[in-house]
Amino acid sequence: MTYTGYLVVGVLAEHLGTGRVAAGLLLGALFARFPWISQGKLRIVGVLPKPVRRPLIAGILVLCLLNFLWQGRYAPAFFPGFALAFLLAYPWLRRAIFDRISSSVFKFAGRNTPGSTDERVIEGEFRERKD
Repeated sequence: MTYTGYLVVGVLAEHLGTGRVAAGLLLGALFARFPWISQGKLRIVGVLPKPVRRPLIAGILVLCLLNFLWQGRYAPAFFPGFALAFLLAYPWLRRAIFDRISSSVFKFAGRNTPGSTDERVIEGEFRERKD
């Protein structure tokens, strides 16, 4: 992931016509978040709103990936491609792993799970009829 960041800063510097330092500082300022106390609560604020961050990062990774593929440099194109796949799959992976861990912890503690979040599973109760 660090090498991907290095590649992304290089591609952005090339497209913007600046040096790597200026492109890195621009990205740092764009994605920076700071703690802020408002109405007695600690909040984190940034230049970009939360729903915009992930699509913007995905767009920058796609730009970098397409740039390397256009130049015929396939080895460096692997890194932004992998980072993009990880970025897109991360919410699903986090939910799946967290659900699996929490279900095993609840079974170990002797409690029932709070509820199934898997929409593909149909739950039902079956009772035998006495004749």
